[in-house]
Amino acid sequence: MQPGEGRLKMDNGMKSLRDTICSLLPDKNPTFIFKDLHVVETLQEFWETKNKQGAVFKNGSLVVYESVPSPFAPYVCYVTLPGGSCFGNFQYCSTKAEARRDAARVALVNSVFNEQPSRLITMEFIRSSIEEAVASVSGSLHDAKDPTTSIGAYHYMLEANKGKTMLEFQELMTVFQLLHWNGNLKSLRERKCSRQDVISYYSKQSLDDCLRSQMALDWILKEKRISGIITQELQSSLKDLEKARETGYELRFYKEKKF
Repeated sequence: MQPGEGRLKMDNGMKSLRDTICSLLPDKNPTFIFKDLHVVETLQEFWETKNKQGAVFKNGSLVVYESVPSPFAPYVCYVTLPGGSCFGNFQYCSTKAEARRDAARVALVNSVFNEQPSRLITMEFIRSSIEEAVASVSGSLHDAKDPTTSIGAYHYMLEANKGKTMLEFQELMTVFQLLHWNGNLKSLRERKCSRQDVISYYSKQSLDDCLRSQMALDWILKEKRISGIITQELQSSLKDLEKARETGYELRFYKEKKF
């Protein structure tokens, strides 16, 4: 990187963020938007504006909050965005209102950042992601052309979601993370289902009450075979959720596990 190139990229990134805010929230000052005490209302306005601009959400544009019951601080609040992504407060919050604002702030930062060009799945992004994946497993780029390999399946999923944002892709990945955690993907492999067929089918499935009910039945059957496994998994899931929340990660996968 040439001297000053890093600074230029940072300046361009900040300009892109300001442009996004001015486009979707024209009455807000980009300098103070993430410090605003009315961040809850700002987050809702952001997603309503996206909806008016043509974005389609299965359950409407309403942002949903969930406060964790607690008789004392620190309080915890989760916020689920219209697309399905979930975030939580990661600061120590002494009131429920403060936890709600902090969760909204985390979600707003991610929502605005997700609008940046760098967050779109493009051919350049796919190529870079596959190269990184291959390097991480000491594999071969030829594997990307073979859908029976894990690299090939990942390449197929990226190609199928070209043009989507990373949050949209993460919402899809959450379904497959849950299927893997639940043991469904292993069962499908044992039944000789191809990865391409599995991806094609479940890419069209939403994370709804029907899918949750199917997974719940699977865990009831597991409990009959291994007594106490549900309690053990619940404790592990709660720890994972807490750790992810405190680091500001997207939480849908961790949150769905505890249900």
